Parts: sequence; structure tokens; C-alpha cells
Amino acid sequence: MSLISLGGVGVEFGATEIFRDITVTIAPGDRWAVVGRNGTGKTTLVKLLTGALAPSRGSVARMPGLRIALMDQHRTFPDGMSLWEVVADAFGDLRRLERSLAEQAANLEHDHAEAAMERYGRDLERFEREGGYQMAARVDAVLMGVGFDPEAARATAIGTLSGGERGRVALARQLATPADLLVLDEPTNHLDLATTAWLEQHLRESDRTVLCISHDRAFLDAMADHVLHFEGGTAFAYAGGYASFVVQREERRLTQQRQFDQQQRKIAAEQDYIARNIAGQNTAQAQGRRKRLERMPRLSAPIGADAVMALRLDAGTRSGDRVIEARAATVGVPPHEGQRDGDRGDWRVLVRDVTVVLDRGETVALVGPNGAGKSTLIKTLLGEHPPLAGEVRVGPSTTVAYYRQDLRHLPLELAIYDAIADQRPLWERRMVQGHLGRFGFSGDEVQRTIGTLSGGERARVAMALLTLSTNNLLILDEPTNHLDVESIEALEDAIEGYEGSVLLVSHDRAVLRGLATQVWELRDGALHVFPGSFVEWEAWRAEHAARAAAQAEGDRQARARANEKAREKARDRERERDASAGGGDRKAAVKRARKALQEAEARVQLLEAEVAALTARLDDGTLYDTPAGVEKAARWGRELDEAREALDAAMADWAAAGETLERLEG
Repeated sequence: MSLISLGGVGVEFGATEIFRDITVTIAPGDRWAVVGRNGTGKTTLVKLLTGALAPSRGSVARMPGLRIALMDQHRTFPDGMSLWEVVADAFGDLRRLERSLAEQAANLEHDHAEAAMERYGRDLERFEREGGYQMAARVDAVLMGVGFDPEAARATAIGTLSGGERGRVALARQLATPADLLVLDEPTNHLDLATTAWLEQHLRESDRTVLCISHDRAFLDAMADHVLHFEGGTAFAYAGGYASFVVQREERRLTQQRQFDQQQRKIAAEQDYIARNIAGQNTAQAQGRRKRLERMPRLSAPIGADAVMALRLDAGTRSGDRVIEARAATVGVPPHEGQRDGDRGDWRVLVRDVTVVLDRGETVALVGPNGAGKSTLIKTLLGEHPPLAGEVRVGPSTTVAYYRQDLRHLPLELAIYDAIADQRPLWERRMVQGHLGRFGFSGDEVQRTIGTLSGGERARVAMALLTLSTNNLLILDEPTNHLDVESIEALEDAIEGYEGSVLLVSHDRAVLRGLATQVWELRDGALHVFPGSFVEWEAWRAEHAARAAAQAEGDRQARARANEKAREKARDRERERDASAGGGDRKAAVKRARKALQEAEARVQLLEAEVAALTARLDDGTLYDTPAGVEKAARWGRELDEAREALDAAMADWAAAGETLERLEG
């Protein structure tokens, strides 16, 4: 059985062909990665799957009643709703049924009609069957996974969130939506490393069918078991993760190249024979060969990496040994946007005691959760924000090129051509056109105003401007956002060949694994320096987390043993008092034993309710393995362990109290 099947599908808009001859089947439980250069038709494919667009050729077959969860790209949520309500509203029918059940329960207090009772019973059964009792726990789990506190989310108005936060809310709402097919479009944009790791694990452990458009190679390799690659005006399907796809793609291209070369040699030989014999004794044979050659189906030229962004970074003059240095610096932000001078006593502190040195030739990965202060730290190191305390120095021979995540440094009012020409006034027109051509802009397209471009197009303009400067320090803040996989690979190659120093902020682990020689981690209001590669840092973090988990388990077992010893001593003392009791003392002992039994039973009931409530909150099993950073989930997990431990102790106390009472009454 398949959820969606595309057969020979092609899409055209007027005389423009978007793609052709796509054949693919999406089966239940498949996890598809959709990759390819920007503009090759990935978004058009999503419209075909959802039924928003009909194909120009071919057919699209969908399973009857297919439910598709698609992220709201415009993120237009009612301002009057809370963050929690926006995500919970993904269970639209179930939420309405929940409200209806509340109204019916209130009406049943004075309406005892059999029809009302039957309706309430049917609706209650449906609510339980469709997972109504797990709905709140699922919403809480997804919110915690994408970095929100579920309790605070109930009181946070959606209208107060930033654009990045709204993106995470849209992702949480989509993940919570009951659907047969989950369609994700660049879900890791604006996610930090911990949240990205949570999402890939959530998808990998889920039995849902997923189709994900993304440029994050590490994320796709961990999540996907099929790849659909757009290139050459069509798309090719591959089985396996991203790493397997890369190998298969190169093998297919190599095979196609060999077949193409073989046919070209055959065509050349036939044409040579025809030219030599068309007017001689073998005219008939030459004419026959010419007819066969005309009817021969021609193989397409091999698809390669044509039109991929050509990027070269020049460091210019050599910097000093110490590019940037900070000593005991405190990093903060002003209470009001734009405030830089005056009293800094009311500034909010983000990072304290930053003592670090960026040496020449290093490629530093700056990592940390969203909101930890990565961008603010960069601005402080560059002198855009003064440190609240301490000292920051930039080397005297250090020259800086700063790629900003928000791309605000672009001249939005200028045409693409003028932005380059202003930086190179001595260049002839052909030189400006040639430079832009290396970044995918050609013809009349270079006259478009930058403010009208898409995110991916603006990113390519920013890269085109970046290569015009010669600086020995590159500050790259999320440079892979909006770039396709091929462009990211070109950027990665350019950074690898760059002879200067690099400070790189990115959530793309494939880029960080390939480039970083050192890791600066913002955590708990401090900057921690790891003097090794990103791969080594990941291994260290995993080992550290495993040690912490083992230590926590050891502490729990030690507490359990200590509690058991204390209870055993208490039982020994109780038995000694019972042995020495007589007459009135025995009656008093029985009274005490009955009271102890009642108190133990009440404590058992209380702890059972607490365990049930915590279990309902943490009903999503993936929460127990989420990365560090989901503070609320970790705290609830610890509370659940403690509650279960206390329940075990209370059950033992209850059993002991019962035995004591039986012995005294006997």
C-alpha cells in the first residue's frame, strides 16, 4: 500500500518547464529527504502532494482520506491565543470534542435523560480512542523538545514572540498534528544543535511517514531512509540515507558518463564512415547507416555540478598571531534597542568572565542554545557592543569580514548589479556580469532589487559581496541558512582553502565536523573552550552525558540503600517497643500501629497519583533520551524517578505497618 504515488509527473508554467518525468512512491513509514538546488522544483513537488497544484503531465494518486501536516510558512497565528493553545489547536476536532464533553458533563447534573447519557458515553469513548487523554502530554513533550517551557507556554501570548520563536511554534504545531504524512520544509532553520538533535531522534523513532526538504546533511543522514534528488530538470529516487545517496549518485553519474561517451564514439565513427563513402562504391551502405543514425535515440549529456556557486575567499595580508583576545569580559545587552552608551547598570548580562584567544589560522565553532548570546558575543568581540566589564582587543593587523545571519548588511534598495559595481567601480560591465554569473545570476536578473529577492538569493548576493573583500578574519553567523546543499558544499570548500582565521556559528553539523579546529561553547552563562575538533567535542559531550547519567543512577541507588537501612532500623525499634509493651501499653501500641497504617496508606495513594501525573506529562518516551538543554523534561524525569523511589519506600512502610498491626492484634 502507498500513501502517494507519482507517475511520469511534469509541471510547466507557460513555456517554462519546472521539471519532467518524476516517478516516485511514498509508502507508510518511509522517511524521505528531498534535496537539490534552489529553484529546481522542491516547493512545486509539495504543492503536487497536497493537491494545491495539478500536474501538467502524468498522474498523482493519493490514499483516500490522506491527512497531510504542512507547516504554516507565514506563521500567522491569532494574537489572542497563548503559545500552548496554538500548538494544542493542531488537535482541532479533539479539542472541540473535549470542550463538548465538559459542557455535556455540566448539563448531566440536571439532565438525566437516557439520550444525553448515551451521547456522553459515545463521545467519551471516542475521546479516549482517539488519544484525548494523551493530548496534553503530547503537546507538552513537543513544546519541550523545541525549547519551550510548557507551563510558561500556557501564559505566553503568541503575539509577543520573535520570528525565530514563531518558527519553532509552527514546527511544534506541525509535529503535534495527527496526520498520515508529515511534510517538513527546512525544519532545522533557527534551531540550535540540541533541538536539532532532538528533532532528528524524534523523527527517527516515530512510525510516521515523513517528507523533509532540508540542506542539513547530518540531519538528513540521521533521519532519512530514502532520498529524492532534483537535478537536470527531473528527480531521481535513491534508497538509503544521505551518505548512501552521495555514493549512489556518483556511481549513477559515472555510469551515465561512460554510456554517453560510448555512444558519442559510435556516432563519430558512423559519421566518419558516412562522410568517406557517401559518394563512392559503398553509397547504399552509407545511406543506410545515415538513416539508422538519424533514428538512434540520443542519450542525455551527464548531469554534473553546473551552475553551482563558485566561491573563493582571499585572506589578503597576514594577521598577527593573536587575532582577537578577551580577558575577564562580561557580555550583555541593553534594555532598549539601539542603546549603547550611558549607564550600563541595567543591561542584561548574558555571559560572564569571557577569557579567550583566537589564534591565527584557527577555525572556531561557536555553539550554544538559541538565546545564549552567540551573536551578542560576536558583536562584543568586534567592538560593536562594549563589554560590561573586562577587556576585548582586536589585533592591530586584523581585518574583519562579517556575514550576518539576518543579512541586514545588504543594500536592499540597490539592484544586484549596482551592489557589486559600487564595490568595484573600475570593473567593466562584463567583469561585473561574470562575477555575478559565478553566483547564479545572469541576464536581466542582475537588475532585480535586492529587497525583492528570496532568502536564498539574498544569501548568494551576500556571498558575492563577501568574496570582493580581502580580510584575514571571517565572522560567519549561520552562513548556511537559505543555501542549497551544493552551495553549502562550495562554501565549505572555500573556507577549507581560506588562509585566514574563521569564527563560525552554524547549526549544520556536517560543516562544523569538516572545518572546526576548536569549539567555543556558550553554556550556563559562561564560555567553555574545547581545544579540539567538533567531532572530538561531540564525543566528549556524549561521554560526559553518559558519566553524568551513571553518576545520577549511582546516587539514586545509594539513596535507596540508605533509606532501606533507615526503615529497617525503625522497624527494629518498633519491634523492641512491641516486645516490651503490656496491658495499657499494648492498647496504645495498637492505636499507634493503626494510625501508622492509615498514614502509610494515604502516602501510598498520594504518591501513586503523583507518579501517574508525571507519567502522563512524560508520556512521549523520546523525552527520556532528549539532549541536554530541555531543562523542564529533565527536571520532570528526575521528579518521576524520585516519586517512584518514594512510592517503593511508602509501599514497604505500608506493608511493615500492616504486619505490625496484625502481630499486636493477634
